[in-house]
Amino acid sequence: MDPWPLRHLVLRTPRLELRPDDDEGLHELVEVAKQGVHDPEEMPFLVPWTDWVRDDGGFGMIKHYWAARSAFAAGDWTINFLARREGGVVGMQEISAKDFGVLREVNTGSWLGLEHQGGGIGTEMRIAVLQFAFDHLGADVARSAAWLGNHASNRVSEKLGYVHDGTMRAAPRGQRLEHVRLRLDKENFVRPEWDVAVEGLAECVQLITS
Repeated sequence: MDPWPLRHLVLRTPRLELRPDDDEGLHELVEVAKQGVHDPEEMPFLVPWTDWVRDDGGFGMIKHYWAARSAFAAGDWTINFLARREGGVVGMQEISAKDFGVLREVNTGSWLGLEHQGGGIGTEMRIAVLQFAFDHLGADVARSAAWLGNHASNRVSEKLGYVHDGTMRAAPRGQRLEHVRLRLDKENFVRPEWDVAVEGLAECVQLITS
């Protein structure tokens, strides 16, 4: 048995290749983050990690992804996919689940380097993991969230078929903001004309879907 079967997993879309994070790729990801992820005047994340990445050189970022990798357990997991375009890392697409074998639900989140935004890459990343979850893992529901004022993210969610599922308050920089929870049922997923290609799932599917 392979000690880390997720290393074989890969999702391919028309423009992207997504693989679970590895140390070499994480160093590339840190450099993408240092170049900017969002307008410095705004904070799109619950944890304001982009405020720290320049000061600590990406140390906290690397530790975060290591922690998620080491905590991976059957049916209770987070997979952080490094998204690459033309061989270079452009961002991160996360998919996670708890008690997946019973609940059949996943959560997704993502970020993309500023220079790669605006061309539909973020949408393509999310579609890749949604198709992976619904068509290859047997998920019934996908959940996500975004700030009420994050119009770009909310437009993508609406386009893909998500509906609002309540709100919560948070203050990542000490200022109260409204976080919108989103839900997508498999039957409401608005699909593109292409299908994600999945390789290496046989080696890890039991670990993920237990």
